[in-house]
Amino acid sequence: MKKFISVFLLISIFLFVLSGCSSEGKQDTKFMIAAAASLKNVFDEKLIPEFEKDNPNIIVEATYDGSGKLQQQIKEGAPVDVFISAATKQMDELNNEGYILEDSIKELLENKIVVIIPKDSNIEINNFEDLLKAEKIAIGDPASVPAGQYAKELLTNLNLWDKVQDKLSLGTNVSEVLNWVKEKSADVGIVYSTDAYSTDEVKIVLEADENMVSKVIYPVGIIKSSKNIVNAREFIEFLQSEKANEIFAEYGFTPIK
Repeated sequence: MKKFISVFLLISIFLFVLSGCSSEGKQDTKFMIAAAASLKNVFDEKLIPEFEKDNPNIIVEATYDGSGKLQQQIKEGAPVDVFISAATKQMDELNNEGYILEDSIKELLENKIVVIIPKDSNIEINNFEDLLKAEKIAIGDPASVPAGQYAKELLTNLNLWDKVQDKLSLGTNVSEVLNWVKEKSADVGIVYSTDAYSTDEVKIVLEADENMVSKVIYPVGIIKSSKNIVNAREFIEFLQSEKANEIFAEYGFTPIK
């Protein structure tokens, strides 16, 4: 009887260890997302933890920057599985050049373009012409930052682009623009509404309507060279779920259903 119990105990220990190793092996499953800088808060604080809670054997790693920079990194072979851009331009270009699984591209979110100033600023910005009162206007670099491309489009449509050239400070991503305004190194900034709502150190004074600037659409897609396409599809499916939509809405985004 004792011999039977000892054998049973050994088998139980063996199965427990084997189970632990198996579980540990599964936890090593990782994939990488490259997302626009304006998505950092919602992904790091809520979405990634929520996805990993529901999928304990999958680890999501993330990098954030201007969409143009991320686009270039993907073209240079960065080990990215999922790309989420703050504009359709970068996604379309990567897709046209064969970097994206075409059937994976989805329009995920919508955002708004707003004008912000430091919370305790005395500058009066009541209309877009009042931007000319500012000494420094911070926007993303239109060459690589979607928020900057929208800002340029807005100012061009309002016949203000040529008038503000000497006032512009160009950020490498929208988070940098927001920080410049928070730190008062810029009098005014043009960012996404979600960035403005992420801090109480700035206030929104103007919002661009659809007659002034194109819709701000965030698409998501899977990189064709991904070795984790199954996990990537699961993640995109999660991002379109009701749970994720509620989280996006908490952060000021409008989910596209």
